[in-house]
Amino acid sequence: MNMNSSELLRLVICGFASFAVGAVIAFFLGVKYRMKVAEAELGSAEEEAKRLVSDAIKTAESKKKEALIEAKDEIYRMKNDAEKELKERRNEAQRLERRLQQKEENLDRKSENMEKKEDALQQKLKEADDKLKEAELVKARQFEMLERISGYSEEQAKEYLLSQLDDELTHEKAVKISQFEQRLKDESDQRAREIISQAIQRCAADHVSEVTVSVVPLPNDEMKGRIIGREGRNIRTLETLTGVDLIIDDTPEAITLSSHDPVRREIARLSLEKLIQDGRIHPARIEETVEKATREVEQKIKADGERAVIETGVHGIHPELMKLLGRMRYRTSYGQNVLDHSIEVSQIAGIMAAELGMDTASARRAGLLHDIGKAMTHEMEGSHVAIGVDLARKYKEHPDIIHAIEAHHNDVEPRTLVAALVQAADAVSAARPGARRENLENYIKRLEKLEEIANSFAGVDNCFAIQAGREIRIMVKPEVVNDDDMVILARDIAKRIEDEMEYPGQIKVHLVRESRSIDYAK
Repeated sequence: MNMNSSELLRLVICGFASFAVGAVIAFFLGVKYRMKVAEAELGSAEEEAKRLVSDAIKTAESKKKEALIEAKDEIYRMKNDAEKELKERRNEAQRLERRLQQKEENLDRKSENMEKKEDALQQKLKEADDKLKEAELVKARQFEMLERISGYSEEQAKEYLLSQLDDELTHEKAVKISQFEQRLKDESDQRAREIISQAIQRCAADHVSEVTVSVVPLPNDEMKGRIIGREGRNIRTLETLTGVDLIIDDTPEAITLSSHDPVRREIARLSLEKLIQDGRIHPARIEETVEKATREVEQKIKADGERAVIETGVHGIHPELMKLLGRMRYRTSYGQNVLDHSIEVSQIAGIMAAELGMDTASARRAGLLHDIGKAMTHEMEGSHVAIGVDLARKYKEHPDIIHAIEAHHNDVEPRTLVAALVQAADAVSAARPGARRENLENYIKRLEKLEEIANSFAGVDNCFAIQAGREIRIMVKPEVVNDDDMVILARDIAKRIEDEMEYPGQIKVHLVRESRSIDYAK
């Protein structure tokens, strides 16, 4: 049993030893093989490295040659550019040199000319000195001769001449004073025009003329029968309560209200509109409606008076005068609303007073109240000027304001600047285009008369009335009327227009003289 174990152990040891020897032999064989493979790979790597180095050397040589060629080209190009620039600079230098040479030649010629002129001038000065000496000798001889002929010595002659000169200067002084006065008058007229034009421009009113009748539109023609009523009782009641005539004619869907009293006409218009809107038209309802419309109109009159006072900046007006101002809203003069006209006159007068450095408050107050009498012309007898003066005195207005009211239509001569300003502002407001209505026939006749007067003068070729008759443009014959004659002709035409015609504002007489010469080149 033990023997077998020893043999088995030996066998095992022998097996391990054999395996170890085989492993060592195999290892050495593997190492040798790998060394051969590595040597083979190292040889191929060396060959590849030699090939890459050779290729790199070839590429570097090629790049070097290309760089040399490019450098040579760049050097050649730069050399050409430098030669070209140098050539241009040489040409420019030559051109400047030629210019300098020409300038030197010109300066030399001018210097020679100056020397010649200086020599000639010296010669002329010498001749002038000789002639001056000769003139002095002649003058002395003439003085001696004059003294012998006149019998006056030099001092006596001076005294005589000075006395004559003194008389002439006195005349000249008188003429200068007259011219200065005329110039002062012209300048004052021009200043007045500027002030008025500025006032007009700063107070541009947009209202135009109004009519004196009222037209009430109806929803349909059947309403006319309802307004008339059974046996005309509705229309009689309305006319009796309002004092206005109702004109019901063939005009479709409209009734015309006619009355000289604009306040009554406004009450009737409001009443009729309320009745038409309400639909209940009978005497009791008409009476109630008229009372309500009367209260509304009275309230509107008061509001209009207050608005006028605020708009013009006039303070301290009596309440009754304020109501009368409101009544002027329903009063017209030649189609121009009297309240709007009074406000406009107040503003224009205030602006002109400010331009002149005067009391603007008095000018505005007088302008606002100048037509106050027109609010009562239907209730009181007399002109609106007399009524306005009485009202102003009644409500304790200042005497200057009363005088301006009294003088604004030249009933009395204006004594104060405020009165003159109100008079001018009233004329400006009334005369501006669109302010007042004018009968068409009278308007056409006025234009025809204007052209007839201009055509009656000798030398007038044609004329036209323009600007609504505020300018007459006249073409004169140039061969008959010269420039100097035009001034006289314009004045003569203007004088005749002033003498023979009546018109608001002023009329510009504009003369045109034109000469033409036409020929043709063939």
